[in-house]
This record gives sequence, C-alpha cells and structure tokens, in this order.
Amino acid sequence: MASSSKNKTVDLDLERGIAPGKEQKTRKRMVVVTGRSHPELAADVAEFLGIELAPTEHRTFASGEMYTRFAVSMRGTDVFLVQSFGEKINEDLMEMLIMLDALKRASAKRVTVVVPYYPYSRQDKKGRGREPISARLITDLISTAGADRIMSVDLHASQIQGFFNGPVDHLFAKPVLERHFVDTFTDDERESLTVVSPDMGRVRVADMWSDSLDAPLAIIHKRRDPKVANQVSVHEIVGSVEGRTCLLVDDMIDTAGTIVKAAKALKANGAKKVIVGATHAVFSDPASERLQDDAIDRVVVTDTVPIPERRRFDSLTVLSAAPLLARAIQEVFDDGSVTSMFDGAA
Repeated sequence: MASSSKNKTVDLDLERGIAPGKEQKTRKRMVVVTGRSHPELAADVAEFLGIELAPTEHRTFASGEMYTRFAVSMRGTDVFLVQSFGEKINEDLMEMLIMLDALKRASAKRVTVVVPYYPYSRQDKKGRGREPISARLITDLISTAGADRIMSVDLHASQIQGFFNGPVDHLFAKPVLERHFVDTFTDDERESLTVVSPDMGRVRVADMWSDSLDAPLAIIHKRRDPKVANQVSVHEIVGSVEGRTCLLVDDMIDTAGTIVKAAKALKANGAKKVIVGATHAVFSDPASERLQDDAIDRVVVTDTVPIPERRRFDSLTVLSAAPLLARAIQEVFDDGSVTSMFDGAA
C-alpha cells in the first residue's frame, strides 16, 4: 500500500516536470498595489521598479462604505501596499485597512504597508490626562488588519517604530532634499549658508544637516512674553544669521504657522535669504498663502503627500520620493539592507 502511494507521488511529480524526490521551489513575486489617495506616487514607484501597478477595483457606495477587489491573483506574493494620506485622511486610512484585509484573505504571503507620511504621527504620547495615543492606535489597526511590515519616511517621532510588533523601515528624505540643494545653491548661497532649526524639537535633525552641508547651525527658541498675557510667543535666535542664507529644515509643514514666524524672525535679525526644506507638505489651509510671505524666498518639499494644484505656488519646488521608496522596496524584497541606503545613519 505504501509503495503504491509512493509511485503515485513520483508519477505526479513527473507530470509537473519535477525530478522525483525534488521539491519545487516557488519564485518570489513582487506586487505593488495602491489606494486612491496618491496614485501618481505609487505609479512612479512601480515604474522605478520596472513593474506595473496591480489592477485594483475601488468603489465607494452611496452610504460611504468602501469596497476593494484585486483583479489578479495575490496568492503567495510579496505585496507592497502604497498609501499616503491627503485631505481625506480618515477615508484613506479606512481604504488602506480594507485593502489589507483583502490581501490577507487573498493569501498574499507577505504584506508591507508603505505609508510615506504616517497618519496621526504627532499624537505619539500623552501630553495631558485623558488623551489618546493615536499613533499607537493606527499601528494597532494596521497590525490587526494583517500587515507584516511597515515602511515610512521621516516619522515625526522615532518612537513610533516601537509601536509595531514587527519590522519598521524608517526612511529619510534628507538625501533627496540635500542633493537638490547642493545642485541648485548659487555660490553666494553656499558660502553664506546657515542651517536653522525652527524649534528645539528639531535640533537633532538640523544638526545632521549642518554636518553634511558643512554649515553653521542656528536655533530658534520660542518663549512667551512675560509682560503680555496670552500673547503669541516671541522668538530668540541662538546663533548668527545676519547677512546669511538660512535653510530652515523640518519634517512637515501643516498650517505653516511655525515656519512663517521663524522666517520672519530670521529676516528681522538680518538674514539675507530664507529657504525652507521639508519632507511632508501637508499644507492644511491657510499654509499655501502663508508660505508666499515675503519672509520666505523659496520652499522645497517632497511628494510624500499629494499636493493639489490649488495649493501649489510659484516659489514651491516638489521633489519626487519615488526613487527613495522604490529602492527601499527592492532592498526589502531582495532581503537586503535598508540601513545601507543611508550609510548606517540613524
């Protein structure tokens, strides 16, 4: 009886083209899918990887409920789900979770959630009693929905990496932005450059910029005017900025209030030019109007967040994050080193 069963197995192997006694090795297959939040970025990522986005059906019913179905098989695939977050952040989040559920039920082997801009990242700790830690909640939702890995760019708080019980690839947009500045700075701008941190919380990042650009560092310290109650903070600048080209660096620009106040303080202290460099252009109203203030000479951001045409302006430059994301995705797929992309930098 055992011999007959063994012969049947050998015959079946021969029919499949497999040598008797040899196990078939399944080739890894990369798949990139995307939601509706920022399809242009996902398409660029897929192009850099030399593949096409997997065709996906998305619907939103009259009730507001969303539906997703993948038009091709996902069984055994290594899937990278690219979803950024724009104006409809909560809808984008729900769509991503539904896509995750569909992928796991379609027997995808591994799903990496690629969120260039991490939603709710500023709510990473409790500042007062009875507050949520929403960044942890988002991570729990992603995990419960079935993600095996998370990839993001310039997390507002590095501790978010510890919220997920699995690998988190924390990418940095600094090389993309820095390459642009090095290529476009005039000789005068390069010689008079000073890197500026807009507040105490971004000093470490600004210090890294200062080292790599071989430029001095200045820090803007905000404090309340003790003589006027409930008034806007006044700014004190630590470091010399008079006659200098100031590069203000930050991870995100939301309403642009902090950035514009910092730029005005720099100009008031004799700065010759103020250039703003940031990763995530959230640009909540009235950011676009504020960033066109005379105190700011130009603004450079990446496209980790979709920027509608109505929120773009003449002095704005948008750099593509697609090459950065594509390279990191390829490293993960090949079981390579994402850290090596940044020369071992933290």
